[in-house]
Amino acid sequence: MSKQQNIVKIACVQMEPIIGEKEKNLWRSIQAIKEAATQGARLIVLPELCNSGYVFKDRDEAWELSEIVPDGATCQAWSDVAAEYQIYLVAGINEREDERLYNSAVVIGPKGYIGTYRKVHLWNEENLFFEPGNLGFPVFKTEIGQICICICYDGWFAESYRLSALQGADIICIPTNWVPIPGQVENREAMANILVMAAAHTNSVFIAAADRVGVERKQPFIGQSLIVSHTGWPIGGPASPDKEEIIYAEANLADAKHNRQWSKYNHIIGDRRTDIYDEMLGAKVTLNS
Repeated sequence: MSKQQNIVKIACVQMEPIIGEKEKNLWRSIQAIKEAATQGARLIVLPELCNSGYVFKDRDEAWELSEIVPDGATCQAWSDVAAEYQIYLVAGINEREDERLYNSAVVIGPKGYIGTYRKVHLWNEENLFFEPGNLGFPVFKTEIGQICICICYDGWFAESYRLSALQGADIICIPTNWVPIPGQVENREAMANILVMAAAHTNSVFIAAADRVGVERKQPFIGQSLIVSHTGWPIGGPASPDKEEIIYAEANLADAKHNRQWSKYNHIIGDRRTDIYDEMLGAKVTLNS
């Protein structure tokens, strides 16, 4: 694959899922996917748990709103629209496997389901409903580039990004439901955005973060979806803190790896002191092709 062929238009869909309204959420996600695709997007990212909503009353409700992957109705519908528009999709989903629930994201391409990521770091009451992710940080190899995924709170752990970069990620997609952080000064960017920009810069990867908006059962969400270059600077967004919208950016995903040599003497990955700390941070890695 030539470097030029890695240029791709990315879209992050910022939407407001409604808790419990799976069919409506799915329909609205598909309308947004179609809109982004008609604008030329080839990689489209949707928020965390965008099929079910986020603030569950109890595990029974979470269970009722879950689906199997990839044979459930939501994945099948997303696969159909991905095939129709020849796009790649990363989207958050409430996944059921046997008796377990996972806060997951699926990767779907023009030829159908590619793979699943399960959220590694659970936030707050998610621990009451979901099992911690057990698939590591897999790399999904596609014709547009190598995709990794983090979900929301995963982004507060440097290991999430570094392990993705070390395994060859060109872009990390983040379906998320960011919430307000105490102490934020008015008119400052969200803490999550600062973390995303820093992670993109220090790992030389593109990052596309699709957040949700609205208030669900008294929990506000902060929007501000963004797309960040491997340099750490935003190239799309940030989006509004309270409105549904789609943000776009074009990126040559090959630049992520081609520009890790920062000076004659410095390589952002090569300079790691693996004589002092473990090359893969002691992680169990999973490679998907």
